[in-house]
Amino acid sequence: MTTPTSIGTLERRLGPWDAAAIVVANVIGGGILFTPPQVAAAVPDPIWFLAVWLAGGALAFAGAMAYAELAALRPKAGGEYVYLDAAYGRLAAFLTGWTSFVAGFAGAIAASAVVLAFYLGRFVPIAGNDTPFLTIPLPYVPLALSPQSTIAIAAIWLLSWIHLRGVGPGRLVGNILAGLKVSALLLFIALGFAFGTGSMGNLSQAAGPVAPGSWLFALIAVMFTYAGWNAASYVAEEIRDPGRNVPLALAIGTAAVIVIYLLLNLLYIYVVPVGQLAAVQGSVLDVIADRLLGQRAGNIMGVVSIISLAATISAMVFAGPRVYFAMARDGLFFRRMASVHPRYRTPAAAIVAQAAWSTLLVMSGGARALTTYTGFSVVLFSGIAVLALFVFRMREPDAPRPYKTLGYPVVPGIFVLASLAIVVSALWTDLVVPMRSDTELGPSAAGLLVIALGLPLYALFTARNRP
Repeated sequence: MTTPTSIGTLERRLGPWDAAAIVVANVIGGGILFTPPQVAAAVPDPIWFLAVWLAGGALAFAGAMAYAELAALRPKAGGEYVYLDAAYGRLAAFLTGWTSFVAGFAGAIAASAVVLAFYLGRFVPIAGNDTPFLTIPLPYVPLALSPQSTIAIAAIWLLSWIHLRGVGPGRLVGNILAGLKVSALLLFIALGFAFGTGSMGNLSQAAGPVAPGSWLFALIAVMFTYAGWNAASYVAEEIRDPGRNVPLALAIGTAAVIVIYLLLNLLYIYVVPVGQLAAVQGSVLDVIADRLLGQRAGNIMGVVSIISLAATISAMVFAGPRVYFAMARDGLFFRRMASVHPRYRTPAAAIVAQAAWSTLLVMSGGARALTTYTGFSVVLFSGIAVLALFVFRMREPDAPRPYKTLGYPVVPGIFVLASLAIVVSALWTDLVVPMRSDTELGPSAAGLLVIALGLPLYALFTARNRP
């Protein structure tokens, strides 16, 4: 990869459909394959099961529309890093950017790349082999290379190289992969309803009662599955006419995800009663495909999964470096990451740094742990970012707003309260309950530790910038 040599601004070359494709590709990932059984176990009534997915979609759309106003007001690269910086100060902004770098994007990229290699192993068996052929015996965290991790790393660097080479190539590849992903899922849904052996009678077959607490618990898992609806805000600095096109992209992308998720879950219930769905182990899409397509399902779903994962990785490779670029431009990260390639006009150093960290996570096997630990932080920081909308409305009432969020203050207020409830519930489960039962702390507690590890780095960067 060519080393960037200049620092400047990013070019506005993306349209609303390009940004909407980033949203769709970023959201639709492994969550929709593995979360529905968990939700069905908590909500064993098909109508309430579908209702929780609709409610999660409504909250995601409410958040997206709040971000639309924030991005139109401050159309810069970095997403919530920019909004938290302006509303609460540099420390809050740095912590969200730090979490994005260490786990939010790089960890998710690494985990997705490993799963991509696993599915590729269906067609090229050696690609799924996770037996190490090289181990670097570092203390505490040994690094290992296997055929599977090598394929995963190659996928990360290939997509990083494409996105480094310019917004044009990155946009083309991202749009193609996102289009293939959506087309494959919609075709699967259409074939399932047209030729599948299912019954709409399953919609009236409850497997048990639904307690309000269980429904809210299921909503947490659903919200995590919708995570990524804010992806277009990270690239706002590169979207033409951001006051119009960022809100349009967020609306189109999020609405498309909601429709696909609702149709997929309706198909799941059509094919498998909710009680059986709750007992599914592994990917529910594989189970449904096996019921619909028989022995051919494995290879067909393998291809769909590879395309879907490649699209997700591409979207994150595109969006993530814009956060680190914004941090570095403000002096809150390594200065090199503020570099813009003189020819390709991309944040090349930030792209390379993300790829390098993702590579280390693949080799250490720590990607899945990190993404689990910081899953709740996605809800935490997005809730704080939407709360910034209220701060700006009070602090800057006369600022020009090309777009104003729908239903203010009720709709964004509901999103903030829902985010608060999810975070408090997760922390209560992982911190308070273990104290009572003397068990190991859960992922949210570890996630707080990951966020807190950014504090000494923040002190280092701010001290370096003092005159």
